[in-house]
Amino acid sequence: MRNHNLKIYNTLSRTKEVFQPIDPPYVGLYVCGPTVYSNVHLGNVRTFLAFDVLCRYLHYLGYKVRYVRNITDVGHLESDADEGEDKIAKKARLEQLEPMEIVQRYTNDFHNVLDQMNFLPPSIEPSATGHIVEQIESVKTLISNGLAYEANGSVYFDVSKYNQTQPYGKLSGRVVADLLNETRELDGQAEKRNPLDFAVWKKASPEHIMRWPSPWGVGFPGWHIECTCMSTKYLGKHFDIHGGGMDLKFPHHECEIAQAVGVNGQDPVNYWMHTNMLTVNGEKMSKSKGNSFLPAQLFAGDHPLLQHAFSPMTVRFFMLQAHYRSTLDFSNEALVAARKGYRRLVNGLLVAKKLKYEPSAAAEDGKAKDEVIKLTEAVGAAMDDDLNTAVAIAHLFSLLKSINKIHTGSLPPAALGEEVFTQLTRTFVVFTEDVLGLKEEKPDAVDHLVGSMLELYTEAKVNKAYDKVDQIRARLRTIGITVKDMKTGIEWAYEE
Repeated sequence: MRNHNLKIYNTLSRTKEVFQPIDPPYVGLYVCGPTVYSNVHLGNVRTFLAFDVLCRYLHYLGYKVRYVRNITDVGHLESDADEGEDKIAKKARLEQLEPMEIVQRYTNDFHNVLDQMNFLPPSIEPSATGHIVEQIESVKTLISNGLAYEANGSVYFDVSKYNQTQPYGKLSGRVVADLLNETRELDGQAEKRNPLDFAVWKKASPEHIMRWPSPWGVGFPGWHIECTCMSTKYLGKHFDIHGGGMDLKFPHHECEIAQAVGVNGQDPVNYWMHTNMLTVNGEKMSKSKGNSFLPAQLFAGDHPLLQHAFSPMTVRFFMLQAHYRSTLDFSNEALVAARKGYRRLVNGLLVAKKLKYEPSAAAEDGKAKDEVIKLTEAVGAAMDDDLNTAVAIAHLFSLLKSINKIHTGSLPPAALGEEVFTQLTRTFVVFTEDVLGLKEEKPDAVDHLVGSMLELYTEAKVNKAYDKVDQIRARLRTIGITVKDMKTGIEWAYEE
């Protein structure tokens, strides 16, 4: 294990806690995945990015991570109040497709977006439809333990009964008495003993396409029960970290806790983590406001609110510039600034990978050494502080100044000494690539194209054909490449 002291903000305790795995070096991590009836939206992407970085950093610290991210493909009702329409079935009817064709299409879209943004794949990606048996067995256990009851072919979790011995609402800070006062009567709720009770198994209406036989009749599992079953199946009855967007804190994650305690007799998770929401120009994303856009629209620039297209790595870098628990606001200006920052960082990455330690007669520079050591330690300290990627990136930019000085010859490697030089380049490369997951985005055939253009550029300079030199520079700039006349020769970099 690396000598770090990772602290995670635990939603359950509402404090930052030192991360202590149940069974080191193994870590169990579960994240609620997408409901696959539409294209993945940016809120999803931000949530999965936070846990991608967490997984990467845990790997960096030396842990073995079992990362489970589910696919919700059962076709649950569109309302938390156990009413409404099955969105997967609705989409299937409209497009005259099988429900699982809809599921597969949007699962493929989800994977494609995450691949473009360089996300690590999960260790296991279970689907709700693949775990119907486990969900039925859990419902049976809840009934036998007196915490669920059958009514007209549906089965509901008894919140009041559970709350007699366990604090329902402890994750979100809700109080059952207050919730009861706030709950309005809804059609079709009469079969529940209590308005707060939620379905763990729902009787299928005649038009409901996705359905399975059960001891209570033909139906389908409730939304909350799937994550309880899949997380405990693959990570055990008690595991390390569970997360998702803050919109899942209540009721979804609250219900997960209640179900897990009802089935297994213990709290399921040590650390609950939640990401904050996205806004656009200071307003909440909303289809009705026309300010909601998909990742593909960002990448193509295909939206009225976008002035430019922004690459997947630019979007990733942009999201990393804000702490995962803070609100993140999208704007053209912020994305343009992120593109410039990303290119600066990736240019530094290309330089850092090429730098080699060369002994020389240069005297050691104690001040420069101390500064580099301080900054390399600060990068890790920022990540230890509840994954503060924004501060870590700021420290990487500070390290980049030393990398550029070495590259231009104003700071000889020997001035740092071999150990500190290696610490500098390794920290910059490893945290940029492996921990933050940022990589170079090359235009098609960039190496061959730029190499050929630079040969012409060199020839034009030798012949003092400066008009041609300017033309080549301008042509390369159109594909985001800038030419640099260095003391050591001609180089290129991504335009910042």
